[in-house]
Amino acid sequence: MKTLNRIFTGVFACALTLGTSSCGDSFLEEDAGHMISDALLNTSEGVEQMVGSLYANIRWWGGYEWAYATTLYGCDEFTVAGSNCAEPWNDYNANFGPLNWAGTGDAKNNPGIDAVWSQMYYGISSANLIIASESMMPENVHDRAMGEAYFLRGYNYLRLFGQYGAVVLQTKPVEVEGSDVPRNYKRASEEEVLNQIIEDFKNAYELIPADNNWIYYAWTKYTAAHFYAKALLYRQSERCSDWNGKYDKKTDLDLAIKLCNEVIAARPLESDYNRLYAHWTGTDCDIEKSKEVLMAIPHNEGSTAGRYGNRTYNYFNPQFSNFSGDYVMRGQFIGGMDFQRCRPTEYAYAIFDNVNDSRMWKTYKTVFGYNNYQTPDAMQKAGCPAGAEPALGQPGIMFILNKKGDQIVSKYGTIGRAGEKHTFVYPVNLGPEEWGGKWVPNVVSLYDGDKYEMDQHGVSGDPNTCNTYCGINKVEDGTRTAEKGDAHRDITLARTGETYLIKAECQVRNGDDAGALRTINELRARAQYKAGEDREAYEDGSQAFKASGNSTANSNTAKGNKNEKGEKITNMQAYEYSYIQKNTYCISTGLTKPEGGWGASNLQISSWSNLPTEDQAILAKLGVDGNSLEGKIHFILNERTRELLGEWNRWEELSRTKTLVKRAKAFNQRAAANIKDHHNLRPIPQTFIDGLLDDNGQNLSDADKAAWQNPGY
Repeated sequence: MKTLNRIFTGVFACALTLGTSSCGDSFLEEDAGHMISDALLNTSEGVEQMVGSLYANIRWWGGYEWAYATTLYGCDEFTVAGSNCAEPWNDYNANFGPLNWAGTGDAKNNPGIDAVWSQMYYGISSANLIIASESMMPENVHDRAMGEAYFLRGYNYLRLFGQYGAVVLQTKPVEVEGSDVPRNYKRASEEEVLNQIIEDFKNAYELIPADNNWIYYAWTKYTAAHFYAKALLYRQSERCSDWNGKYDKKTDLDLAIKLCNEVIAARPLESDYNRLYAHWTGTDCDIEKSKEVLMAIPHNEGSTAGRYGNRTYNYFNPQFSNFSGDYVMRGQFIGGMDFQRCRPTEYAYAIFDNVNDSRMWKTYKTVFGYNNYQTPDAMQKAGCPAGAEPALGQPGIMFILNKKGDQIVSKYGTIGRAGEKHTFVYPVNLGPEEWGGKWVPNVVSLYDGDKYEMDQHGVSGDPNTCNTYCGINKVEDGTRTAEKGDAHRDITLARTGETYLIKAECQVRNGDDAGALRTINELRARAQYKAGEDREAYEDGSQAFKASGNSTANSNTAKGNKNEKGEKITNMQAYEYSYIQKNTYCISTGLTKPEGGWGASNLQISSWSNLPTEDQAILAKLGVDGNSLEGKIHFILNERTRELLGEWNRWEELSRTKTLVKRAKAFNQRAAANIKDHHNLRPIPQTFIDGLLDDNGQNLSDADKAAWQNPGY
């Protein structure tokens, strides 16, 4: 007797990834609480419980190491730091293949190659169940519930398609005969998969209300429009060039542009880039409800602290507690941990105009405060001139984001971390004024003249494993009550800033170069400094430690931080010392604050023949003509870096445009040695292939298994 599988998270996914009969038993034991009855579908409350499970599925993306390994590693923006946890995903070495690799040490947490595959099919199974049950739903929730189910199915298939290409296309709940899970699945073509994605987003766009506010992070018509446009752009991109000629390019791109215009009109940009990430003051604060945010992974202090809590705060900071010489000790009062996973490449710094682009200074965390007392004698032995000793609360770590060729740093003494004797004293003639004349225990610049310096001061001494670098601040969370506890802030997966870039790329591919430049200039206008804006000001989500009234504020720090008297200090005192609301703008640019205050900056681009200096240098290194279509695509990818750095989609964007290999070879030293064309797709998980049976119920032959695998693996 055949029955529809009523397990939300999906027996289908279990069969695909593990492929054994014992899989079903253990899976049922873990998730028996998700079994439902048809009666649940007959009530509005029941339907909302079901739809709520769809939102839970996407929490996987921010839960563990796969958050960055599958989306940021192996590209042009980030590379491996001191931790080799997920190095196969960045290095494309012998450990990267169809089989899950279990390393040792940090690397034992390496994400499995089947991670995306498994979790996306769990969500697809849930969506299929809701879609198949539409006739049971009350009229008042029918359209919204169906639209949200179509959206999640389209979204999960888009992520599968982006990673693996052609996959299994399952659009109905799996029928189970007795206790046997079907294992004779067929692989759809890339064309079939992407067309299904487009159809699902179209349905979602037509069904989800524009004001879908039953929960503050709910997907709306404009969330669907954003991804509908993205899928249409995908169909006209290089990854699909073998078969997309049968689809009219202008029709696809015109529709995508129309959809983008709807999103841009209804969900405008925040006026200040800080309002996207840096000005985070605690759980469910105003910026999490920003109209610009189209899709976010929901988190809060209690109800979503489950299996896939927010772990992203671990991944972007340098290993400051290791290299700082005890001048900066870690704790929950600093918004991020220092697992040192994602180290920006030289490209990720150099692509910014460090004078005029506020996004650079609102994204990079350039100063950590000195929060654990060291004696004058210890400082002088490390190179500090007598009388220049800093006080607690002054810079303990400083990153100078200067430009190639600048001689700024050498004027003020030698640089280095605390373990390298150095004499750098902050100049008295540059702001901030309170730093003037003080030695900086750890100070590193991007460049010393023409030499790239940021990767030269790691404890290992190896530029390939450098733990000393300037990280980004988009995930800092000061609400954690345990240093390694889950974070409580939402994780943005899509926003209107990206919609502008989707629109601009559609316009370029449509031959409307002037329109594309106008679109890009609209986005860049937000990144310009406003007249009177303080260019030295800095903030990040660490401020939530104080703003949200952290319950550990009056406890002594776990690392035993001390003050000048040798007394242990509280977490709140350590916070006050650690969180410095100033950046290194002045020392990095060599500019001083004008007497009448800072004026507005200008990032507007006059023509494709007059691109910014930073872009010209990158295009020259890539050997690409900025006036060609290829050059314009690369420019838009550069603008994506400036706008979206670290926002969980870089690998798929480079794969989509088939720029992954060229850009990784140019800008990611560790990836460059091994990356090849076949790495534009991930390997199909061997655990899935080995579990398949043919239509006669027999194991697949070696030839059949090989035919299932993506080329090159």
